[in-house]
Amino acid sequence: MATSPLSLLILSLFLSLSLHAQAQAPAAPAPASSGPVNFTAVLEKGGQFVTFMRLLNKTQTFNQIENQLNSSSEGMTIFAPTDNAFNNLKAGALNGLSQQQQVQLLQYHMLSKFYSLSNLLLVSNPVSTQASGHEGVWGLNFTGQSNQVNVSTGLVEVQINNPLRQDFPLAVYPIDKVLLPEELFGVNRTIASPPPPATSSGKSNSSETAAAEPSPGKNSAGGRNVALGSIVGLGLVCMGIIS
Repeated sequence: MATSPLSLLILSLFLSLSLHAQAQAPAAPAPASSGPVNFTAVLEKGGQFVTFMRLLNKTQTFNQIENQLNSSSEGMTIFAPTDNAFNNLKAGALNGLSQQQQVQLLQYHMLSKFYSLSNLLLVSNPVSTQASGHEGVWGLNFTGQSNQVNVSTGLVEVQINNPLRQDFPLAVYPIDKVLLPEELFGVNRTIASPPPPATSSGKSNSSETAAAEPSPGKNSAGGRNVALGSIVGLGLVCMGIIS
């Protein structure tokens, strides 16, 4: 059967419109690249973690975090104290720690697994941190309900704020208090005590001892006077006998 000119025209128009629509269709988005996580950029974007970042740099803990993020299949969870949290510490609290203890304090804010806020409500307490000592691994306890989660060390309890980041492999949660482990800040921690001051009884004993001991200078002078007197007396006796 012969095709009419009208049919050919309609078919041509249909093909033209189909090709035009395909040319205008947006291309499918490329899959997101799984590049390394920049933890530093996360804190810098938060804008209130200068002290925390300084300690991470000073102790080279930043390097540990970057290496773990790019090699672990479990991810990480980090609790980031704000600058106000550090400012509210007692004077000298950080300076009184050794370099190793500062590392332990920072590691106490890190979990070797990715946890969302809802996951933290389901964990079995205590949850192991990356900090450890002679007593073993140091842990944290999590409590709360709904979207409110609290973290406790035994010395400090604070609510976990909205995350700076909550995408695998890294979760970063701001906190308004520094998490103080009992192993470093508890009453049973080992500290170097200064020598006790001298007691009043000790001073009086020293004074009594000094008073009881005769002065070498005075004894020497007294001895010389006695010897001189003996010689003079002997001379007088001899003169009497001769006369």
